[in-house]
Amino acid sequence: MVALIVGLVFVLFAVYSVLPVEWSLQWGTYVLDFLRGGVPIVALFIGLIAILIGIADIKDKIEARKEEEEEAAEAKE
Repeated sequence: MVALIVGLVFVLFAVYSVLPVEWSLQWGTYVLDFLRGGVPIVALFIGLIAILIGIADIKDKIEARKEEEEEAAEAKE
């Protein structure tokens, strides 16, 4: 219950701080600047993670083929 209340308070503060009205903090432009600067960095990290996952997948497939060939060779003997 406490987590729900804290979550609601933070969401309300976030909405209040970016509203384009006189009585709010009017941080909307700063938030947009932050998002514009952060998107390329997030894209870089996602790309690096995808590359690492792809390399690991290729290595796993090569290893699986080797194991299948070894099992086939053992079965023939």
